Amino acid sequence: MKSAAKKWAIRIGTLVALIAGLAAWVETPWPVAIGLVVLLAAWLALTKPGRQTAAIAGIGIASLPRRFAASSVIVVGIAGVVGVLVTMLAMGKGFEATLNQTGTDDTAIILRGGSQAETNSSITRDQIPLIASLPGIAKDASGRPEVSAELSQIVNLPTKSDGTEANAQLRGVNEDTWRMRPNVKIIEGRKFDEKLRELVVGQNAQRQFVGLDVGKEINLGNQRWTVVGVFAGNDSHDSELWAGNEIIFAAYHRQTFQSVTVKLAGDNGFKELKAALADDPRLKLDVLTTRDYYARQSERLTRLITILSVVIGSIMAVGAVFGALNTMYATVAGRAREIATMRAIGFPGLPVVVAVMLETMLLALLGGVLGGLLSWLVFNGYSASTLGNNFSQVVFQFKVTPALLWGGLKWALGIGLVGGLFPALRAARLSVIDALRSA
Repeated sequence: MKSAAKKWAIRIGTLVALIAGLAAWVETPWPVAIGLVVLLAAWLALTKPGRQTAAIAGIGIASLPRRFAASSVIVVGIAGVVGVLVTMLAMGKGFEATLNQTGTDDTAIILRGGSQAETNSSITRDQIPLIASLPGIAKDASGRPEVSAELSQIVNLPTKSDGTEANAQLRGVNEDTWRMRPNVKIIEGRKFDEKLRELVVGQNAQRQFVGLDVGKEINLGNQRWTVVGVFAGNDSHDSELWAGNEIIFAAYHRQTFQSVTVKLAGDNGFKELKAALADDPRLKLDVLTTRDYYARQSERLTRLITILSVVIGSIMAVGAVFGALNTMYATVAGRAREIATMRAIGFPGLPVVVAVMLETMLLALLGGVLGGLLSWLVFNGYSASTLGNNFSQVVFQFKVTPALLWGGLKWALGIGLVGGLFPALRAARLSVIDALRSA
């Protein structure tokens, strides 16, 4: 009983140590990893056990072409794990980058108190002059406060991909809105006339939805609207449709705005504005810089994608580990006579263990590079869309960044480490006499 309990305790302890080690490895920054590689190279070149390890590993690596099919199991399995993991994380990174590019630190967005997004906010017309009179808001050359009261209306439009309807955001704006967002430029056609049912569409909205070419007419709010221009801001606004505030008020029988965007006056403008809003009992409103607001819009989805990526990647990694274990156990069994001969002529167990692990790590590295390369070639810059916090489609591009590729390689090497450890220990424990007899 004690012997069995001891074995189970050792197994559980080993498993916990492996999980802790892998978690630490995944968080390892690249300078530390390079330092570890340099230390390993120095050990292989400058010490007797290291040179023995290099000799054994060289023999195993040289025989890989003869074991192409078995070795491919490790490479392909790990490439699949890395490819899926990097691609899913690239989706979250792209969505986050699109929203982070939307806001700035010198503008602020005001919403009804407690609102998480524009769709559940409401600001009455009589509150707009009160907001405009608050300190902390910049003024233009004529002394007018730089304030843009805006509507947000969800509309349904057919998508180009399959013809089904999806949510799009129709934003009610005015001339102040254009000044507040100098990065937004008309790239085709012209601006709308605020007194007519005309609208301009973001370049991503035009790519995603049917009928948004300049000169086309579409039905919104049971009325005909004419597309007169296309704009680009290289941010989340590119997924929106813009028209005049008053014409949207009339078309949708609206009475309130959803948000107010303001230009901040100097470095202390935000603090002054926030304090003034808190001190005025007539204005139960919240304020954030637009950078913070749009960053928060991406947090939930990015966090969800990251969690799903890790869960799915972990499940696939378990399969890849078992594939590596089976392959390397078979390799050790096939090379039993060779390993036993080296042990018989004086090679100690440590070089054998490290050599088998190096062989597995090399295959894992190849799989990681292959998976990352495929993810970058196929998905970097790939356009997709998802629902934002305003329940409208936000078009974004996948971003396969160097940091994600580095993370994928660390996952690959971690899988190789686990997949090669136990077969390596078995190789080191091979009985020389039994191995030579059975060969």
